[in-house]
Amino acid sequence: MIRVLLADDQHLVRAGLRMLCAAAPDLEVVGEADNGADAVRLADQVLPDVILMDLRMPGVDGITATARVLAARPAVRVVVLTTFDDDDHLYPALAAGACGFLVKDAAPEDLLDGVRRAAAGDSPFSPAVLRRLVASAVHSRSAPAYPARPDFGLTPRETEVLALVGEGLSNGEIAERLHLGVTTVKTHIASLMTKTGTPNRVRLAVLAVQSGVTA
Repeated sequence: MIRVLLADDQHLVRAGLRMLCAAAPDLEVVGEADNGADAVRLADQVLPDVILMDLRMPGVDGITATARVLAARPAVRVVVLTTFDDDDHLYPALAAGACGFLVKDAAPEDLLDGVRRAAAGDSPFSPAVLRRLVASAVHSRSAPAYPARPDFGLTPRETEVLALVGEGLSNGEIAERLHLGVTTVKTHIASLMTKTGTPNRVRLAVLAVQSGVTA
């Protein structure tokens, strides 16, 4: 069973997520918090595998709560639940250690798949959120500017994987597209991050777009 902690200040949102998880045979909601301070406290008490974390909560916000949870329990996977007016908070949440971002109005099956992917070590991103993150980084003055087709010593297969990361595909989708195992895709992505010096999947996608590996 995947142990899930829900952190959102809206009761209706938590109720909907609780019902959704309850209907899944492999998910169990082990706690609910309506503010960041309670999310941090409950993470220590109920030991979740995955936390679905809202960004905007009273008192301690979701970004601060994410950083505090992961400082104490780095194995926990924090997936941010976001809306389309949260753009200014996305990169701070990523810096705090969030492993993925899902939009609140995502299809139920996509939310459940995101929880499962996070628990398995993947980084679930709603395509729209990943595109916003990449676009923001590409147009940021502080973002690294990669030359066209930089030479990182990538293998042809790694270049293919990089292009698909830039398109926003998940590990499972990349595996299906390239007829590989998911574990093999994870190995390629880890190698890509090492060779390119990128700290996370978003920066890897930014590199793919800026360098022309993907359109």
